[in-house]
Amino acid sequence: MTTTADVHAAAARIAGHIRVTPVTEADPGTFPPAGRVWLKLEQLQHTGTFKARGALNRILSAAEQGMIPAAGVVAASGGNAGIAVAYAAARQNVPARVYVPLAVPEVKVARLREYGAEVVRSGSRYAESYEEALKYAADVGALFCHPYDQPEICAGQGTLGLELLEQTGGQLDTVVVAVGGGGLMAGIAAATEGRARVVAVEPVAIPTLHAALAAGRPVDVDVSGVAADALGASRIGDIAYAVAERTGVRSVLVDDADIVAARQTLWDGYRLAVEHGGATAFAALATGAYKPSDGERVAVVLCGANTDLATLT
Repeated sequence: MTTTADVHAAAARIAGHIRVTPVTEADPGTFPPAGRVWLKLEQLQHTGTFKARGALNRILSAAEQGMIPAAGVVAASGGNAGIAVAYAAARQNVPARVYVPLAVPEVKVARLREYGAEVVRSGSRYAESYEEALKYAADVGALFCHPYDQPEICAGQGTLGLELLEQTGGQLDTVVVAVGGGGLMAGIAAATEGRARVVAVEPVAIPTLHAALAAGRPVDVDVSGVAADALGASRIGDIAYAVAERTGVRSVLVDDADIVAARQTLWDGYRLAVEHGGATAFAALATGAYKPSDGERVAVVLCGANTDLATLT
């Protein structure tokens, strides 16, 4: 279980290693009847996503405890989590191996290699890469870095929530955030518990939290759609589900066409280039899938930018 105290400890640990990413306000009146609407520009984080926060917290915490083996670290990823692990490992001069599905975009594979990671393409789905990474960790003793369902990962991601509270002067009612495996949602919900609510936004094609809340437990879902490379977990993490239940996180769904349109709107209207996963939370406000109440003060997390810029017109 991830708590506010865990997030504060992570913030102290990774301070100086991550960027405090800025916020900008959406144009007034864009999302009536909401009050102020902030965009959290986390796509400007090291590695292009929020995941650098969790990866740094995981590796720095392990280093503090003398738990980094000679074999280094290993991760499985649809791209972004692996990039973050590779970056964090390189900063600590630790070897990293990352298993990725065959369909991972080449732009993400290139970033992995830029940070010095050994990249292993394995299987058509993330679940297959995950099993291979676990086997490698067991065989050689490498430290496994889960993309979303580890306490250090969730707490590290939650440092974004602490930043938002400070940057908005505590005048924040709601944080709207995309969900795949749920590490970012869990961390933010823990960080803002008792101070702001969290709305989770998921693609219709990958409703991990939505399905879990309906079933009363994490369940497997099919994975497809434009945001699958970033939000393509086949089930919500146990930590994320527990935090969502504890803090009352609400889930809303958006379809692929709306995600694509939201991504284009962010480029056309704000000159913000994000990946489809990074536009998913914004799509909820743009389409009315989430309708703020009168005067509600909302922050929307733009969580990633590892995308092919040629696809923006």
